[in-house]
Amino acid sequence: MTNSPADIRILKALQRDGRLTNQALSEEIGLSTSPCWRKVRQLEETGVIEGYTTRINRRAVGLGVLAFIRIKIDGHSEEESEEFARQVQTLDSVVACYSLAGDADFLLQVVARDLDDYADFAMDEIRRLPRIKEMQSSMVLREIKPFSGYPLKEK
Repeated sequence: MTNSPADIRILKALQRDGRLTNQALSEEIGLSTSPCWRKVRQLEETGVIEGYTTRINRRAVGLGVLAFIRIKIDGHSEEESEEFARQVQTLDSVVACYSLAGDADFLLQVVARDLDDYADFAMDEIRRLPRIKEMQSSMVLREIKPFSGYPLKEK
């Protein structure tokens, strides 16, 4: 965990634009280039910064459907949960998966070209995963606030 106000400013800036040069980043956060570079490297080495990616407009690449699938499995041993998780990780259409507490065991975030593609994926791949007891799909009608970064506050 980082508490430094400079670290928080770095993280906020890089969340907004991961392509910032060290020069531009140092100017934005008000730190000279060498200390800024050292702080970024330290944040990378300690695992606070896990990597750099590009956000892609899913519709622009032909993925018009976004859905969430809540899944209950019929066994709750650690081995059964781990096997389910291993299988889910092999599915390209699943862009995120969470293990839950509550009335479902897993929540999958899934993308597909269209409703037919989604139906094929749900019936041919998801339904065939091990130990599925119940599956409930929720289709996203409109993204109101897609994930764009974590809320970071300086202390």
